[in-house]
Order: sequence, then structure tokens, then C-alpha cells
Amino acid sequence: MKASNLIEVSLDGEVVNGQGLANLSAVCIHAPMHRRGIPASSTRTCHIRPRYTTALTQLEDMRLEPSSQNGVNLENLIACDVEYNGFASSQDEGERMADVLGDKKILLLANHGAVTTGDTVAEAYYRLYFLERAAMTQMIAMAAGKRRMISEVVQSKMRPLPGALRNDVDLAIVMYFNAMKRVLNAEGSDYAT
Repeated sequence: MKASNLIEVSLDGEVVNGQGLANLSAVCIHAPMHRRGIPASSTRTCHIRPRYTTALTQLEDMRLEPSSQNGVNLENLIACDVEYNGFASSQDEGERMADVLGDKKILLLANHGAVTTGDTVAEAYYRLYFLERAAMTQMIAMAAGKRRMISEVVQSKMRPLPGALRNDVDLAIVMYFNAMKRVLNAEGSDYAT
């Protein structure tokens, strides 16, 4: 995938920039979230079905556990949509999903995958990447047997108060995203074209 493969689509599903057709199901899911600004501070969304996150959403209890550092860091940002209704064919389904997401930043979709949100593409991608890492280690640990959870005391130390350390988090996200682009550039990728 590269920048020139992307299309810009209006909230009504009309292609306004780029070449191609809009995916009806994608428009039905994303447009209501963008229209409503869900969550209010987030305007960028990533919707994907990565291997381990999707496997996690197939479990009866698809919650991300506080058994890894990534799990603890993301756990309070996640809403779980336990209703899988097949392909979205109307924006009513996107409205329902936006209601489930509420003020959270990540929506796990039963039997389907996940939607991550952020103020920037970098932030939405950062959440997506670390969600998949947390799901991967959780699924591997679950296959091995009983997991060891991180204690509540340690969890409370790991979770900053709302607004605290925000500049540090923003800096980490930008540094991570820029590092990913440097790796792609070093490999000769044409993602930016």
C-alpha cells in the first residue's frame, strides 16, 4: 500500500479524492464515527483485522487482560462490541458501533477485528500496533495455561492520571511513528508516493 492508493471519501460515501470505489461497509462503519467525532478528541481511525487481535475477538471473553505492560497501558482505552452483525450495509450499524465506543479510543469488534482512534494518524496507528502486540502475547500465554496478571498496585503506578505525562506520550508516539517511516525508507519502500 502507498499514499497514491488511498482515496478520500465523503461522509456520504462519495469519492472526493483519488481513484477507486468506496467500500460500502467501510463507509457505514467510519462515517458515523467521524461525523459524531467519536471519541470527541479523535478524528483519525484505523480499522483492521490483525491476526492476534482478531483471534482475541473470537473468544467469549475478548477483553485485553492486564497480563502484559501493553495490556495494562491499553486496557482502560478499550470498549468491546460483542454484537457481530455481519457486513455493515447502513450507517445505522456505524452509529451503533460509535455508541459502544463512547469516549474510549479502541473498539474491539466481536469476531471481526478492531478500530483504533487518535488525534493523529500516528496516534491511531500506535494504538493499533501495541494492541496487536498485547493481543499476541495474551493469546500465546493463554495457550500455555494460567496467566500471571500484573498486580493492581503495579497497574496503578503504570497508569498516569488523565492529562499527566501527556507531552511524554505524544513525544513517544511521534518518535515511534517517525522510526517506522525510517525503517520503510531504509528498505526502499515507496509508501509515500
